[in-house]
Amino acid sequence: MGLLNSGDEVIVFEPFFDQYIPNIELCGGKVVYVPINPPKELDQRNTKGEEWTIDFEQFENAITSKTKAVIINTPHNPIGKVFTREELTTLGNICVKHNVVIISDEVYEHLFFTDSFTRIATLSPEIGQLTLTVGSAGKSFAATGWRIGWVLSLNAELLSYAAKAHTRICFASPSPLQEACANSINDALKIDYFEKMRQEYVTKFKIFTSIFDKLGLPYTAPEGTYFVLVDFSKVKIPEDYPYPKEILDKGKDFRISHWLINELGVVAIPPTEFYIKEHEKAAENLLRFAVCKDDAYLEKAVERLGLLKDYL
Repeated sequence: MGLLNSGDEVIVFEPFFDQYIPNIELCGGKVVYVPINPPKELDQRNTKGEEWTIDFEQFENAITSKTKAVIINTPHNPIGKVFTREELTTLGNICVKHNVVIISDEVYEHLFFTDSFTRIATLSPEIGQLTLTVGSAGKSFAATGWRIGWVLSLNAELLSYAAKAHTRICFASPSPLQEACANSINDALKIDYFEKMRQEYVTKFKIFTSIFDKLGLPYTAPEGTYFVLVDFSKVKIPEDYPYPKEILDKGKDFRISHWLINELGVVAIPPTEFYIKEHEKAAENLLRFAVCKDDAYLEKAVERLGLLKDYL
């Protein structure tokens, strides 16, 4: 709202967090999609986030005189990819060349399992001057219901646009919750909370993905976030299984997730929701699971998912 005029374009990498799209279109902006290309053997073997790639020539070719901004999400929901320093430097330099604002969605900034996490705004003064960085206490402290987050920038003018939009949208966030989150950041740094949290999630992923390793269902090993994408191509659901009419015109993953809930009692998100209709084939055999649960709960889910052996 603070950045866009009617007709301005924003480049969004697909798959994308669904809230990006209405936020752009509400302002009269136009969304331009550039794919994050999946590994070719996604349905055959376990893959890594680094194997999901952007064609930066395609990205640069998508920039026009109307391009105002690009949104980059790292660590990435739903892939679990952490963009590398090299990838972010390439993207940032292209944006500097064309004077395109970078909106860096880093709400999972403390949930990375790579050796390091690169913030695009730190790569050069020029890139920093074009970058708005978004963070979230909801993700960092598992307090999603509080709706507390922040936007950072080295560019005061750029930041003022975000501040003006925030004022018009919600005026202000509740002061007690802001105080709690601000103090939590300081306290977390003192007790090494974020590193301990990362190690806990490493354990959670190990518990949860063990069943997919056992069954031979390929997944993208998460480099960040608390999500994992699993390929269900090998799962054979009875052809005459009844589905509600509401999902018959949606992606195949909606039917898989419906079946999984009703037959095994395990809930997953259909990732075609992160794609536009024309591109949903790329994710029709995938499901996104979240491991932000206690370990005993995950172990119970693993036990239920073990029943998939009868459908392979």
